[in-house]
Amino acid sequence: MNSQAPQSATLGADIRALRKARGLTLTDIAGQLGRSVGWFSQVERDMSDPSISDLRQIAECLGVPMSMLFAHSAAPASEQGYIVRAGTRRPMGAGEEGLIEELLSPDLTDDFEMVHSTFRPKSRMQKPANRPTQEVGYMVSGRLDLMIGDRTFTVGPGDSFRIKHEPYQWSNPYDEPAVAVWVIAPPVY
Repeated sequence: MNSQAPQSATLGADIRALRKARGLTLTDIAGQLGRSVGWFSQVERDMSDPSISDLRQIAECLGVPMSMLFAHSAAPASEQGYIVRAGTRRPMGAGEEGLIEELLSPDLTDDFEMVHSTFRPKSRMQKPANRPTQEVGYMVSGRLDLMIGDRTFTVGPGDSFRIKHEPYQWSNPYDEPAVAVWVIAPPVY
């Protein structure tokens, strides 16, 4: 049994994980921000507190919603890095296109992330996505139409699916919400 505690879920650790997942260097991000590499390194090590404007720019550079950088809930110290309570999940995105997502992983420092996704009735992804990831989804409830590459599938409760470096799109043309749990590697949020 591994007795090492997991890395604490901090703003800096999440920024570092997101930067590395995108193949960006400290120099890349610092340059885009117009800040020094030393300052950005201190942000990633939680030694410097970025302003709201800095966070907005960092989120833009990393291609994530700003809410992803704000929503660090205070879990009891004994649970940090281990447990995410249902009421303390971090929201991801703005609910655009009828998709509501919450981070199930304690933080973004692992080689993958787990996401709880709720697809509102009559909603759809407007443009196909093509990410350099491997993703596996498990349908908890409802039905969802998936277009993966040039194939179309309808999945329902208990079904699972994989998307591996292919363009995909989703649609929920049905009258009830669809709920899925996704595992995405590497983390993209």
